[in-house]
Amino acid sequence: MSGVLAALAFPPFHASWLGWLAMMPLLASLWTVGEKRAGWKGFGIGYLAGAVSLLIQFQWVATVSWLGAILLPLYLAVYWGFFGWFAATLGRPRGYEAPRRSLMLAFCHGAVWAGLELARGWMLTGFGWNSMGVALRNFPAMSQAADLLGLTGLSMLLLFVQAAVVRAVWSALGGKSHYRRDLAMVAMILMICFIYGKWRIAGERAREAVTVRALMVQINIPQEAATVLWTDLETHQAYEEETISALEKLKTPDGDLGKDWPDWVIWPETALTGRILRADDGAWGTWQINMDTVSQVRRAGPFSLIYGVNELEAENLGDQMVMKERGRAWNSLAVMSPADELQTYRKRHLVIFGETIPFVDSLPFLRKIYEEQSGASYGGSFTPGESLEPLKAEAAGGEIGIIPTICFEDSVPRLTRTFLRRAPQVIVNVTNDGWFKQSAAADQHFAYARFRTIELRRPMFRCANTGVTAALDTTGSLANPETGAPQVLVDNDGSHFTRGSLLAEVRVPIHPAMTLFGLIGDWGIVALALAGLGIARFYKS
Repeated sequence: MSGVLAALAFPPFHASWLGWLAMMPLLASLWTVGEKRAGWKGFGIGYLAGAVSLLIQFQWVATVSWLGAILLPLYLAVYWGFFGWFAATLGRPRGYEAPRRSLMLAFCHGAVWAGLELARGWMLTGFGWNSMGVALRNFPAMSQAADLLGLTGLSMLLLFVQAAVVRAVWSALGGKSHYRRDLAMVAMILMICFIYGKWRIAGERAREAVTVRALMVQINIPQEAATVLWTDLETHQAYEEETISALEKLKTPDGDLGKDWPDWVIWPETALTGRILRADDGAWGTWQINMDTVSQVRRAGPFSLIYGVNELEAENLGDQMVMKERGRAWNSLAVMSPADELQTYRKRHLVIFGETIPFVDSLPFLRKIYEEQSGASYGGSFTPGESLEPLKAEAAGGEIGIIPTICFEDSVPRLTRTFLRRAPQVIVNVTNDGWFKQSAAADQHFAYARFRTIELRRPMFRCANTGVTAALDTTGSLANPETGAPQVLVDNDGSHFTRGSLLAEVRVPIHPAMTLFGLIGDWGIVALALAGLGIARFYKS
């Protein structure tokens, strides 16, 4: 029951309110297993609940790999199993009968759950999607506490509340009266979180800020796993046509730039099919097809162009650029000024079996598995980037910092926070969820990514080839700062799997907040998880 209810709290389902209830059946079950072999029983019950939930949540993986759609959930369920072991042993209610100890029990469960979520976001490069806290995406005031301990802090809150309620019901059925005090304390904590959220929303909207406009172009190119079904020429022509058409509409009847002219034009991950050649001395060149496309859209007017592209290691021979033999390759985000001055960010967090295969040279059967499951030949791994310096682009009469993220990286909070600076900044994400067709992957990806804006208090432009193209403010809201209209690209039926462009604007604080999460990162949850284990061990003994 808990596994199913938890799955319904995430996209494509819309019952996010179940995040407040989903774990209650599991907790009641774990606390009532027999003393004999309690740890094994608890692990088994937790693993079963997790496997049921995660097989539902991540069924979209089957669009690329039926094997992955089974193995990924079965691996991730291990963390539910460890939680089950804890709840049935160290976290067992015995020893917590005194007033106020029930809340200590609830704290321990919330902290350990959050610690396990953090662990699965780290292990084997990490996969933190559908953290329990994502269930609060439709509760704006409650979501704002993510700037304290990150999204996993919200997961801790949800588990704390549910553990406290289950324990209070248990106490009431046992004839104990202190459950009323416990429930009152839980209500007070929730009220404090709500008030904090309202205060933070009001404070963010009152900050002195400049407005940055971006035109984001989504082509919705069809794919079969890693294989793009359009030719290079079709792809480039589509970006030219869609971009020029949108820009021309922003001009006055006299051909002048309109008041809504964008500072930036953003294209998604690997938008241009030609490569960038980059030498160690910073010199660069690119495929002719790239230059032709850029020059065509430049004719419309001045703007900084931000786009995804593959970058190759090269040598500068003075009169030409030549690829290095056995040179490295990067999945990059490029920023080109109106004068075509180039900056690039090289993706640091590579996706296993998507952009890199560990030990593929020594274990060649991994290459065969990739090719059988993806339907594409394995062309080698990208090299992870090294830089943690933000990029910069002109906007709103000044220079704005860019926190660059490519695809999956906007769901890696430990990475995005390293780009944080005490200056005006925007998170820019270029992504392509086309691998997974019209599945729940895009909605789940976006639901998780939007919490980066709250954790860091930086707005976000997010441009997808297929996925969710949108703009978010520093509170995680899609609302346009002037009109209040949602800034997300959808068709007439409300689907974001469409071709088109989105002209969006965000308020960029001149003196942005430095959040607690931005300062300490995951260490707050690490400390609380260890404290939860320690306290539980103390009461158990």
